[in-house]
Amino acid sequence: METLTKVSEQEYLLLESQATFKSEYHAGEIVAMAGTQEDHNLIVTNLIFALTLCLRGKYCRVYHSDILVKLEECEKYVYPDLMVICGKTEKEKRNGIDVFLNPSIIVEVLSESTANYDKNDKLDCYLTLESLKEYWLFDSLKMKIVSYKRSLDNYDDWVRHISDNINETIKIGECEISLKDIYTEVTFDSKN
Repeated sequence: METLTKVSEQEYLLLESQATFKSEYHAGEIVAMAGTQEDHNLIVTNLIFALTLCLRGKYCRVYHSDILVKLEECEKYVYPDLMVICGKTEKEKRNGIDVFLNPSIIVEVLSESTANYDKNDKLDCYLTLESLKEYWLFDSLKMKIVSYKRSLDNYDDWVRHISDNINETIKIGECEISLKDIYTEVTFDSKN
C-alpha cells in the first residue's frame, strides 16, 4: 500500500515557484495539470479575445490559465482556464508567485480528463468565493455551455443556465458574445 505524504501550502508554493510545469494544490496533495487539446485552446483563445475587446477601459482585466487562485475554504490553489477581475485586484505574493484572491468571473473549458472535476468539486469550491459573480463551463467535446450566476435577489443563491444553440448569444459579465464566435474553428473530436 502506497503512503501519501501531505505537503503544506507553503511547501507547495515553494515547489510551484521552482517547477517547470503547473500543478495544483488540493488540501495537502500536489496534482499535476494535464495538457490541453486544440479545441480546448481555441475556445480559451476566442474567449480571451472577445472578453478583452469588450472589457477594455471598463476596469476589468482578463487573465489566462497561468494565474493561481486561492480557494481558502477548500484548501486549494488552482489555475482556472480564464478569469476576470473587476475592480481592485486582491492578491498575495507567495514565494515569488502572485496568488489571486478575488476573481469576479471564472471560466473552465471542459475536456475528457477534467470535466467531472470542473463540474463537481471545483464548482463547489469556486462558489465559496465571496467575490465570484459567475462561473462558466464550456464543453470542448460538444456544443454545451453551463453558467452559474449569483442571484440578484439572494447573494447565496446561484442561477444555473444551459446554452447549446450555436446561434445563441450569451452574456458573460457585461459582454454579449455569440457562441459562433466562441466556437470559431472548433471542430469537435469526431468520436463524440
